[in-house]
Amino acid sequence: MAVYGLDHVNILTADLDATKRFYMSLLGLEEAIPPELPAGIVPHWLVDAAGQAIIHLQKIDAESVENSTGSIHHVALKCEDYEGVQARCEEMGLPYRVNSFEAAKIRQIFVTDPNNVRLEMNFAG
Repeated sequence: MAVYGLDHVNILTADLDATKRFYMSLLGLEEAIPPELPAGIVPHWLVDAAGQAIIHLQKIDAESVENSTGSIHHVALKCEDYEGVQARCEEMGLPYRVNSFEAAKIRQIFVTDPNNVRLEMNFAG
């Protein structure tokens, strides 16, 4: 498997407006409309000048943030060798979940690290 870049970081927030303003003002990011996502997920994507999503913000209540792994919901990586990664997860006895995200033209494998941080591995195709 080759990881060739960070795709985005997903941040959970109880104060969506303040968090958006912070990242947009500090980093010069702009808000973009994401592709259609599953029902119940209302993300706010902040992108760079080239339109690459850098930070995904997801509004949840303060109690949910406190009961999660913190504000970092997941880290997404750009990867290659979908089948190889799936096989490696199985060899390691690592629970994983797969998803086909048609709107973004990617396949995904999700795993959780020993610190309960989710990894979202994105594969073109």
